[in-house]
Amino acid sequence: MADTQSSETPKPEQKADARAQRQAARLAKQITAFTRQHGGSAEGQLAYIGQRGVRIVLVGEDGGWGDLVATSHAVAEEAVRKAGITVRESFDGEMAAKVRTGPYEWTRMAGMQIGGPSNS
Repeated sequence: MADTQSSETPKPEQKADARAQRQAARLAKQITAFTRQHGGSAEGQLAYIGQRGVRIVLVGEDGGWGDLVATSHAVAEEAVRKAGITVRESFDGEMAAKVRTGPYEWTRMAGMQIGGPSNS
């Protein structure tokens, strides 16, 4: 008689776990690329943003900054762990002092108040 293979369907929680692992791996790759592009090291901070998920704020060695969004705190934690960056509890003054902004950010922050481009 021929062997038959079990064709068990993955359970919904197994699918969700696999999806979370794929997202964490994808985010870790993006964090690693950011780190390489901005001086070889980076720090991060995780900020809950409601139903949308968790924002991973990154600040590179050269002061460059950016952010990514994970669907959950667990995914964000796994991504920064895989990327091997330092994670701070809060975006404190020391971390903020490392951020370097350029003319684009200043005009977007100021908007029409100092003659910058309007948001419309």
